[in-house]
Amino acid sequence: MHQRFLEGRTALVTGSAQGIGLGIARALGSAGARVAVHGLATPLEAEAALAAVRAAGAAEARFFDQDLRRPEAIDAMMDDLAAWGGPDILVNNAGIQKTVSLAEADRATWDAVLAINLSAAFHTMRRALPGMAARGYGRVINTASVHGLVASANKAPYVSAKFGLIGLSKVAALEYATAGSAASGGVTINCICPGWVETALIEPQIQARAAENGGDRLAGIAGLLSEKQPSRRISSPDEIGQVVLWLAHPIAHNITGIALPVDGGWTAQ
Repeated sequence: MHQRFLEGRTALVTGSAQGIGLGIARALGSAGARVAVHGLATPLEAEAALAAVRAAGAAEARFFDQDLRRPEAIDAMMDDLAAWGGPDILVNNAGIQKTVSLAEADRATWDAVLAINLSAAFHTMRRALPGMAARGYGRVINTASVHGLVASANKAPYVSAKFGLIGLSKVAALEYATAGSAASGGVTINCICPGWVETALIEPQIQARAAENGGDRLAGIAGLLSEKQPSRRISSPDEIGQVVLWLAHPIAHNITGIALPVDGGWTAQ
C-alpha cells in the first residue's frame, strides 16, 4: 500500500487522547491524514497526544474535547470539522465501562454507557455519512470490542451497547453500499472487535500477574489472558491502528458490514 494514501483526507477519532484511540490516530496520521484528536484530557495530555500524531506524520492535528453524552456537543464538533471539508474517516472509539450486575445497575450507569458507546456513534455517523457518499469515499470504523460478539457477566450496559453498535454499523453498511466506486474507494462501515489490548487501564493487572510469576511480564500477560484469549498474546494500540489503517485504504472498498475480531481466538471458542 502507498504509505501516504490519506493525504488530503480528514479523520476524526473519538477517544484518542490515549490508548487504542491514540494508536489509531497515529496510524491514520502516518498515512498523511489531517487528524481530529478527541477526548477528555488535561491541556498537557491533549498537547502530548497532538504531538504524537504530528510526529507520526499527520498533515495537521487539532484537539476536540466535546462531551459525547450531549448530542448538541457532538453537532458542534461536526460543525467545526466541516471547516476541514468534513471527515472522510470516522472512528468511533470513545467508550466507558462499568462492571456491575444487572440487578445492581442503576439508570445513570445505563444511560451513560449507552450514550457514549452507542448513541454518540449514531450522532457522528448521521452527520458524516452523507458527505462521504457525496465524495465517493468514506470510512466509518467503530470500535466494538469482543463484547459486541460475546457476553460477559456483570457487563449488561457495555455488552448491550457494543452489540447495538455492530447492528447500527450493519444497517449503515447496507444503506451506503452503492456509494462511490472501486476507483473512488466507496463508503464502508465496519466494526473492529479487540480482545485484550495493552493500555494503561490494564497495566496494574499485568503487573500483579507478573509479580506472581517472579517478575516475568510476558508470563503475567499469558496468565491474565489465559481464561479468555487462547493466543495468550496481548495486542498493542499500534497494532489495532494498523488494522484500522488497512480498512481505510481504497482497496478495502468491498469490505463493509463486518465485525472483525482482533482477539487471539477468543470468539472462535
